[in-house]
Amino acid sequence: MSTAHTAHTAHTHAVPAASSTRGQINGILFVALFAAAVTRIAAIPSIANLGISPLIVGIVGGMIYGNALKDGMPESWAAGVNFSARKLLRIAVAFFGLRVSIQEIAQVGLPGLAESLLIVVSTLVIGTWAGMKLMKLDRDSALLTAAGSAICGAAAVLAFESTLQSKPHKSAMAVGSVVLFGTLSMFLYPALLRAGIIHLDTTGVGLFFGGTIHEVAQVVGAASNVSPEATHIATIVKMTRVMLLVPVLLIVGMWVNRSARGAASKDGAHAPRKLAVPWFALGFLACVAVNSLHILPEAATSTVNMLDTFALTMAMTALGIETRLSQIRDAGPRALTTGLILYVWLFAGGLGITWLVQHLLG
Repeated sequence: MSTAHTAHTAHTHAVPAASSTRGQINGILFVALFAAAVTRIAAIPSIANLGISPLIVGIVGGMIYGNALKDGMPESWAAGVNFSARKLLRIAVAFFGLRVSIQEIAQVGLPGLAESLLIVVSTLVIGTWAGMKLMKLDRDSALLTAAGSAICGAAAVLAFESTLQSKPHKSAMAVGSVVLFGTLSMFLYPALLRAGIIHLDTTGVGLFFGGTIHEVAQVVGAASNVSPEATHIATIVKMTRVMLLVPVLLIVGMWVNRSARGAASKDGAHAPRKLAVPWFALGFLACVAVNSLHILPEAATSTVNMLDTFALTMAMTALGIETRLSQIRDAGPRALTTGLILYVWLFAGGLGITWLVQHLLG
């Protein structure tokens, strides 16, 4: 009788486990199908010409579904959506490193590195200060908004979201800033250049566009309206900013952890759980090394990059599904205002940094 009871107990425990796994798989497949549809939408010429990547379309589409049809998805699928927004995200960010090589960064030399470093550091500092002190945003929202403007748009927001372990709606607010001001830059910068309001040579255009525009696609879209040489320089400078994602993540992780421990010690509370080293950042560096050493054939690298873009689109779509507009309503305008402050800085400060870099290092 005890044997029968044991078998019955094992069976009752096995069924929920199998059901949970099946639900997670279904959730991942749902996000993948959603991301496939999003990728097709992003390929429509009228959208692609705006420099709007599948990642952006993914989070917008996910938010529409998550808020308008939030009861249409079985509850058991939520685990799969969460997997896509968390674990798959980390893997995708690591493989993003295959888009960068040391040789490309070396082509623009010290001016490109100096431009990228000065822009990234200053924008992160100004964005965090303006968000927390002026706009009264919480730390995570301020950092996410600053990261999107400083480094590489939506991909940086995703990487910071994973490191900070922040709520999905905070990432959505930061991505909104990237979409609005990055798209504006893509059209405004070339127009100001043609009107003679901005006076830059080809190298200066590449440094300025690549150093200050949010998304890689937006940089290419803006610079392609100037010249192929400007596009080449701008793309390399932009990828140098992407390369800085890893050290920035490690430094921010240590800063956040030290601040949390200091606050806990002051209040007499238990120290918070230590933030783990973002392994995906180390994976990013490993992928940069692989790409720099040309270990993979060019066709294989291209295929992996395509799959990686799809994985990032899945992650953004999942974040959108998990986001509730009610969570954005209160802080949304303040996050966008922070993005506006950063946009003004990127334009005015970016021009100043470009002039300085060209005169001192050019």
